[in-house]
Amino acid sequence: MIVFSEEQAMLLDTANEFCQNQAPLSAVREVIHNDAAMDPVVWQTMVDLGWLGISIPESFGGLGMNLADAVPIFEAMGRQLMDTPLLASTVAAQVLIKDGSEEQKSTWLQKISSGTIASVAYQETDGNWDLDAIEAVLTPTDAGGLILSGTKTLVPDAEVADLFVVSALHEGRPVWCLVSRESLSASSSIERETVIDETRRSYRVHFSDVLLSPKEVLPGCHFQHFELASMMLIAAEMSGGLAGLLEVVVDYLNTRKQFDKLIGSYQALKHPTVDILLGSEMVRSYLYHAATVWRENESVIAVESAIRMAKCCASEQFSEAGDRGIQFHGGFGFTYDCDAQLFLRRALWSQYQLGDERYQRQKLGALLF
Repeated sequence: MIVFSEEQAMLLDTANEFCQNQAPLSAVREVIHNDAAMDPVVWQTMVDLGWLGISIPESFGGLGMNLADAVPIFEAMGRQLMDTPLLASTVAAQVLIKDGSEEQKSTWLQKISSGTIASVAYQETDGNWDLDAIEAVLTPTDAGGLILSGTKTLVPDAEVADLFVVSALHEGRPVWCLVSRESLSASSSIERETVIDETRRSYRVHFSDVLLSPKEVLPGCHFQHFELASMMLIAAEMSGGLAGLLEVVVDYLNTRKQFDKLIGSYQALKHPTVDILLGSEMVRSYLYHAATVWRENESVIAVESAIRMAKCCASEQFSEAGDRGIQFHGGFGFTYDCDAQLFLRRALWSQYQLGDERYQRQKLGALLF
């Protein structure tokens, strides 16, 4: 049984109501073809609800809650396939909280909790899931500054981001550095990428000769914290997406008739639908176990194991359910008008973020054995 804290229960109710009202699937389709990177009204409402500051300490303008308390929000967003800069800004804040100096936290965390959009640029062009395999470089200048050069891919919400938290090599060691939009040189560029999940906005960012101050390099560098925080929130979105897909499937099975009978009455479709339901419950159990372990600040091994299990299970179950959802809709399922394909696209996109289920099992094997 999943037991929510009082704060999580309140956030789940608020998030479900908000996301259902703001992002029905018809609205999601409109967003896909909209030139605007986001709806400023929706974003400001999320800021007003305090969602940007959930995990940010009160001393820096946040609510001082735990990142685990944000899980219900991302689950509700995933259920509606809602895409906003909330995920990118939340994990960027996590990097600052874990690795930033007091000055860097004071400067940026207050801004993020007030609605400033941040993004983390960590993925190299070779697609390596090892975050230590970095190609971007910080080179010292004669004047005491630093020059950032490198290309990052799959950078979320880069078009609207005011701050980029970028992984780079400095004197042979990996570091995080802060790049404001104003710091980007004239030769830098941001290009929209075409990815399988059309509800996502992903970009390739060329950091070309970006001049930075040594004060913009974070003193700490804990890639693992960023990786685990990101995977937990991605798994939350996948858990919600699985539940949303199940609603689409059940609605179709209770509507479509064949031979004067609802197709949902046939056992050949009943049993796989139950499998989707069981998979959804399993993913949710793993997810909230991981959130509980994170909240209780258990050992690093316990936290990493729980989160990798959740990501592994979500990757496997969501992609398989998405495939079944297409099959259940017959020929219509292979058309663009079928909503099930939107969930399959999201499943395939999320599956490979920071490692698919095979990769997670390899990591778990090393951890547990």
